[in-house]
Amino acid sequence: MSAIVRHHKNTRMSQIVIHNGVAYLSGQVCPDFLQSSPPIEEQTRSVLACIEKLLAEAGTVKSKLLTAQIWLADVSEFDRMNAVWEAWIDPENPPARATCGVTLGHPNVRVEITVSAAV
Repeated sequence: MSAIVRHHKNTRMSQIVIHNGVAYLSGQVCPDFLQSSPPIEEQTRSVLACIEKLLAEAGTVKSKLLTAQIWLADVSEFDRMNAVWEAWIDPENPPARATCGVTLGHPNVRVEITVSAAV
């Protein structure tokens, strides 16, 4: 059985969990959400930059994404978020993905994304 490795953990969660060659990231939101609520495009770019940084720390890259789950506070922003996603994602290696409209944990958060990737 392979070890379970956790990074950036606290009593609630870990930002990265690696097991059996797969990195699982916790849901990522715009890091400045307490100060403001930027447009969906800016929040999505910020979240994807956080994801890319965590993937690198886990020893992987976006071309190795396996799954993505995206939660939107307002599903009417789907196309605008998707334009940023499609510019960022490796078009040759898109992950399995689901997107839902939900009530997120803070009113300034417009998008939250979690991914898993092969290491």
